[in-house]
Amino acid sequence: MSKIPKEIISIIQTLEGAGFEAFAVGGCVRDLLIERKPKDWDVTTSAIPEDILRLFPDSKYENDFGTVCVFSQNPSEASLAMIEVTPYRTEAQYSDKRHPDRVEFGKSLEEDLARRDFTINSLALNVKTDEVIDLFSGKRDFREGLIRAVGNAEERFSEDALRIMRALRLSAELGFQIEDATLAAIKKTVKLLRFIAKERIRDEFSKIILSPTPHETLELMRALGILKLVLPELEEGVGVGQNKHHVYTVWEHNLYALKYAASKEWSLEVRMAALLHDVGKPRSKRGDGPDSSFYGHEIIGAKMTTTILGRLKYSKQFIDKVSKLVRYHLFYYNVDEVGEASVRRLIRKVGPEDMEDLIKVRFCDRIGSGVPKAEPYKLRHFRFVIEKLSRDPISVKMLKVNGGDIMKIANLEPSPKVGQLLNILLEEVLDDPKRNTKDILQARIKELAGMTERQLKALADGAKKKSSALEEEEVTKIKGKHRVK
Repeated sequence: MSKIPKEIISIIQTLEGAGFEAFAVGGCVRDLLIERKPKDWDVTTSAIPEDILRLFPDSKYENDFGTVCVFSQNPSEASLAMIEVTPYRTEAQYSDKRHPDRVEFGKSLEEDLARRDFTINSLALNVKTDEVIDLFSGKRDFREGLIRAVGNAEERFSEDALRIMRALRLSAELGFQIEDATLAAIKKTVKLLRFIAKERIRDEFSKIILSPTPHETLELMRALGILKLVLPELEEGVGVGQNKHHVYTVWEHNLYALKYAASKEWSLEVRMAALLHDVGKPRSKRGDGPDSSFYGHEIIGAKMTTTILGRLKYSKQFIDKVSKLVRYHLFYYNVDEVGEASVRRLIRKVGPEDMEDLIKVRFCDRIGSGVPKAEPYKLRHFRFVIEKLSRDPISVKMLKVNGGDIMKIANLEPSPKVGQLLNILLEEVLDDPKRNTKDILQARIKELAGMTERQLKALADGAKKKSSALEEEEVTKIKGKHRVK
């Protein structure tokens, strides 16, 4: 058994010194058995909250479940700054399918372990003797690589339906199979997930996506009917064939794209974008067979991604980034066909900080299509061009003039027209970065100030068309020429 942190030993010694039993329990013991450093530590004890508070005066008790948060002085690591100490307890009916209606403190360790979710989490450690207390054959299930519910599986999931997602997450993280009776109970109780807060489902789903083989767990979720409840839009791709450029259905393609992202241990944002990059294809499909098309699926998919991730209560920053990666994953780049100005416009839309992740999503798309090589020459060249252009101006903030300069030179009050002129200047600089000097831009402002509203509108409209050229008008023509998806 690995070394037990001094903070845990100190808490347990204090409890035992006062005549109480105390054990490390749950996930930390599980992690020690598989020689993985525990992310957090929990202690269970025969002491009740009042006893714990008396022994640890600086602790905090603000919940209905008996858990007292004991704070460490000068913790050896951040995860040990606060340790949860919970009395032995038994639990009654779960009306909301998540929390017990009431908590009663138990008298024995066996009562406490019997209320836990899975056998591999129902282990306790005597830190003094290094003995693992295993009352429900958790160590055997470890050896056999099984996720098994403690006691009656259907009762465990009916008590707390989030355990359904937790079973899948543990299976994905550990590479374990879900035991047959436990799997059957999940099938019977899966609809209870409707009672669970979206934030809790999101947290478990994110951990699944970050696991080593998330594509396998997603397929299991689909088979169990869980995906239909959590992410029904993704299931629309099941059985949807593609065109001559793909050997897989939309569903299979999305899973293989995610598989590649996971194999590279890329971030949650990249993995989620890989999974959802073609989620819009079923709704955009036109025709059937080898010549079917999916024009606009990236735009539809980005909107669907925003809806999906919003429903699961992801942060706005996360939603914006993943939706952006889905929106622009279909960027077209050929060395001799797409100029640097178009690449600057793409960098402007995606953001220089996210361009590398966009390229990673493209790699996932390629491998998920059955292409043997993730990074062909043109993508390597694209990376080179991005690095080359990284210092070029791509936003109005990078112009050598600002709104104040425009108002002074053009004799304008603060108004939308100031922004209009800035955008016209930026589009001209995107075409030719050498124009980004104070003298050239000030002279151009004087020229623009003398133009009519109609002339300015024509320039602004032309700028908008240039902004979309790389991905819409220009690309549509190039796609037709090369017969790509």
